[in-house]
Amino acid sequence: MKNTVFKFGAYGFFFALLVFLLVLYFGKELESSIQVIIGYVTMTLSSFFIFFGIKHYRDIENNGKVSFGQALLIGILIALIIAIGIAIADYIYTTVLNPGFFEEYKVMMLADGYEGTIPEYSSVFMAMLMSVTVLCIGFVVSLLSTLLLQRK
Repeated sequence: MKNTVFKFGAYGFFFALLVFLLVLYFGKELESSIQVIIGYVTMTLSSFFIFFGIKHYRDIENNGKVSFGQALLIGILIALIIAIGIAIADYIYTTVLNPGFFEEYKVMMLADGYEGTIPEYSSVFMAMLMSVTVLCIGFVVSLLSTLLLQRK
């Protein structure tokens, strides 16, 4: 089980890291709503490695069987690795590639007509927030994958 988690977690990690950084770097000129959609699509696509990890474990490593608990655990662990990749990508982007991101975000929000107080965010906080978001998406994908793939 450990090999499957690390293998598919690494696939999802590097996919998320690469695509997220590319989208953040090359998507600067896109509207904020398009950037948000692309971000969520990236997080969701990277979560597909959860399904393939559970399926690989069931079919290759465990003779065609996987319990609900095993499948869910594999999925959540893969999601955790992917979440770390997204958090690292977000942190790198807001500290190295675009250190003025938070100021740009404030300007964009005000230009879009936002009238409330815009809180001060740090790179660490945003990285943690992104990782929690990915974990939530990963949990849903893990649960759905578990229900589809479990065999006793």
